[in-house]
Amino acid sequence: MENTPSAAVDRDSPRSTAQASPTTPGPDVYRLINVLKRREKGGNVFELHIPEMVVGPGQFVALVGASGCGKSTLLDMLAMVLRPTSATEFSITVPRTGRQHHVMEMDDEAMARVRMAQLGYVLQTGGLLPFLSVRDNIMLPCRINGINDRRAEVDMLVQRLGISGQMSKKPAHLSGGQRQRVAIARALAHRPPIVLADEPTAAVDKYTARDIRDEFKELTQQMQVTLLMVTHDESLVAGVVDRTFGFKVKKLNDQHTQSTLLEEK
Repeated sequence: MENTPSAAVDRDSPRSTAQASPTTPGPDVYRLINVLKRREKGGNVFELHIPEMVVGPGQFVALVGASGCGKSTLLDMLAMVLRPTSATEFSITVPRTGRQHHVMEMDDEAMARVRMAQLGYVLQTGGLLPFLSVRDNIMLPCRINGINDRRAEVDMLVQRLGISGQMSKKPAHLSGGQRQRVAIARALAHRPPIVLADEPTAAVDKYTARDIRDEFKELTQQMQVTLLMVTHDESLVAGVVDRTFGFKVKKLNDQHTQSTLLEEK
């Protein structure tokens, strides 16, 4: 998912916000109550039910499930790319401003503005633009948001991630682990208060995956970011995340599948 809308910077832009600490009690970042997403294709129906999902500021949350359970559908809704079919409540509150957004009442342009300024996103394969250098890929969200004073912080980020020697290269010349580290740096470059990651370690070996997980967690904690990560590997997040949500999948008939999001206690 690479969304680079051309709309003007929202008043919630990171460059104009005070930096409150989301590790202290505050408004819930996400509140999803009785949310339904129904999708139909070729006579097949898939329904994702979310009875309740409440995510607090600064939490590291894992969304764990097998292929086809609705993980990516949920992440696309959290990213304000996909609109729910129905919801009692679906709200996002930006931790640093306290401004609440009710997704069901927003048009596409309003969702794009919030997504552009307030969210970082890491794709399974990195999602880097092949015609841009590593540095230009990382700085892209800053340029889109009109932020010109992040170079020192970005240099710190890439140093921490061990990719400072790769900045002039194109993505094709990077290893899988390096591409994911670049994607993490890009997601954090404009200092969004929320980061969503879709299987960010699926394309690397298990040792590199653990290193990337630990680096990602450490950086988001230091930057006071709320992190939601999708994975199919529960062992990768066990004992590491603050909370874990899973999916209970039920086949109602040959053409109708129902998945329900449940928090694992």
